[in-house]
Amino acid sequence: MFTDLVLASAHHLLVFLLAAIIAMEAVIVRPDMSGEGARFLSRIDAYYGATAALVLLIGIGRVLFGLKGWEAYVYNWAFWLKMAAFVVVGLLSIRPTLQIRKWRKNADEGAFTPLPEDVAKVRGSILAQIGVFALIPVLAATMARYGY
Repeated sequence: MFTDLVLASAHHLLVFLLAAIIAMEAVIVRPDMSGEGARFLSRIDAYYGATAALVLLIGIGRVLFGLKGWEAYVYNWAFWLKMAAFVVVGLLSIRPTLQIRKWRKNADEGAFTPLPEDVAKVRGSILAQIGVFALIPVLAATMARYGY
């Protein structure tokens, strides 16, 4: 029972951290971003990837070692919708991550001015991530109420 509590607590705290990181990225990405801002954004984006990986690993731990048992997850339609939303958020993060890496490289070389269209694309992807991410806690609540 204690393992389940630890896994559930860690999972929820990491999901909140992930939401905060996405929000930070949305605030940092703007047309007047400096080279230092691009380097900071690159570090934040690395934390984003690491946190998402931890959310996934702890989530797998919950499925395998949690009190409910794996059957409560794999036969629950809301679980699969939640996993699909997580995957979509991950896919939406690819373009921004690649652009952020370019920005950091340019900033490290001393020639950094983000193009407005690149900023708009990255911001659009980040806002789309936020929109899909918002579905995840709704689907988690659905999972808790409507089992298999």
